[in-house]
Amino acid sequence: MGGFWADIYLVLAGVALAQAALVALQTWEHRRFARSRLARLPSCRVSGRAMVLVPCRGLDVALEENLQRLFAQDYDDYEIVFIVQSVQDPACATIRRLQSQHPRRASRLVVAGPATTCGQKVHNLRAATERIDPRIEYLVFVDSDAQPRREWLRAFLARLEDRRDGRGQRIGAATGYRWMIPARPGLAQYLLANVNANVATLLGSRGRYPVWGGSWAIRRDVFEWIGLRDAWEGTLSDDLVAARVLGRRRLVVKFEPACMVASPWDGDLRQGFSFLRRQYLIGRYYAPTGWAAGLAAASAANLAWIASAALLTWGLAGGGLGAWLPGGVCAALFALAAIRAILHRSIARLYFPQQESRFRAAGAFDLWAGPLASLANWLGMIGSSVGRHVRWRDITYRLYRGGRSEIVDRPAEESQPPDAPPDDGQTLPLCREISTIVHKAA
Repeated sequence: MGGFWADIYLVLAGVALAQAALVALQTWEHRRFARSRLARLPSCRVSGRAMVLVPCRGLDVALEENLQRLFAQDYDDYEIVFIVQSVQDPACATIRRLQSQHPRRASRLVVAGPATTCGQKVHNLRAATERIDPRIEYLVFVDSDAQPRREWLRAFLARLEDRRDGRGQRIGAATGYRWMIPARPGLAQYLLANVNANVATLLGSRGRYPVWGGSWAIRRDVFEWIGLRDAWEGTLSDDLVAARVLGRRRLVVKFEPACMVASPWDGDLRQGFSFLRRQYLIGRYYAPTGWAAGLAAASAANLAWIASAALLTWGLAGGGLGAWLPGGVCAALFALAAIRAILHRSIARLYFPQQESRFRAAGAFDLWAGPLASLANWLGMIGSSVGRHVRWRDITYRLYRGGRSEIVDRPAEESQPPDAPPDDGQTLPLCREISTIVHKAA
C-alpha cells in the first residue's frame, strides 16, 4: 500500500477508534445517568392534570399489553385519548375492551378520519388537540407499540415541573426513547435491537436532544405558546417538527430515562431495512445537519472496519508484517464494540428487569456480532440518501424540501366514503372530522 493510501487509512482508523472510544464512554455515562434517575423515582411527587395521547393504527405486537399499561399508571389525575383514523381500525376493538375493563379511568376514542395534507399520525394528533380541556396542564404522547413502566407518566411530569434545568436553560419538553426487544428469535430482530440500543444510549444527562414521538411530554402552555399544532400542518414527522420548533424558541429537550419504553418488534430483514431507511429519510428532510453528521460518523466507522479487514487478509496472505497494524485496529474496534454490548446488556436489565429473558439472545448477538449491526445501520443510512418516498403503516408519502409531505398511495378501502357507525349501533357525535366515545371517570 502506497504512502498516500497508507496515510488515508491511518487517518480513517484513528477517527474510527476515537469515535468508538467516545461512544463506549457515552454508553457508560448513559448507564450512570439512568441509574441516578431511576433511583429518584420513589421520591417524585407532582400534581396537575395530564392528557395522554395515543395514536393507533392496526394491530401492533402485544397491542393489548401495551395499552393496558396506560391504564395502570401510578398517577391519578390523567385521561387517555386514543386516536384512530376509522372505526373500522382493528385497534378499536382492543381499545373498547380496555375501556370497559377500566370504567373509572377517563378515556376517549377519537376518530380523526383520513389525512389529506399531512401524515396520518400528525393528522390524528392535530385532531385530538384541536380543543383541549382548560384543566389540562400536561400533554403526554406515546405510541401504541410502546410498553411504559408504571412510573412513566409521573416521571415525565416531574421532569417538566421545573421550568429550567441545573444550567439555567429553559425546559421545553421531556423525551424518552424506545428499547427494542425481539418478539421472537431471528437475525432481523437481533440486528434491529442492536442498532436501536446503539442509538438509545447516545442520550444522556447533557446535550440538546431531539424529541422522540413514541414517548414524550410537554406542558400545555408551552405547546400552545410555540404553536406546535399549527406547525404540524402539512408535515409527516410529529417529533422532529416539535424539536425544530422548540429549538427556534431556544427551549431544550431533556432526556428522562424513566420514560424509556420497551418496544417489541417482529419482522424480516426487508422490513427491518425499510424501517431504518424510513427513520433516516425522514431525518434527512427534517434534521439534515444531524442526518449528515450521522452518515459521516457511520461511514468512518464502517469503512475503517472494511479497510482493516481487507488489509489484514492481504497482509496474512503475503506473509509480511503488514497484517499487524490492521489486525490491531480490528481487535481494538471489536473490543470497544464488545464493551458497548456488555453495557447494553446491563442497561437493558436496569430498565426492564422482568424481561431479561427476552433480550438475552440479542445481547449475545450484540457481543459477538455487533459490527454486523453497525453495517446494517450504515446501509440503512445510505439507502436514505436517495429517494423521497416512504411507506409508513401502509400509506406511501412523498417528501418535499422543508419537510412538506403528500400522500401518494393508501389502501383502497380507506378511500371509500366516511366510516359506518360502530358495531354496537351507537351513532358517534361528529365535531368536524372528530368523533369521540367517552368513558368518564366514575
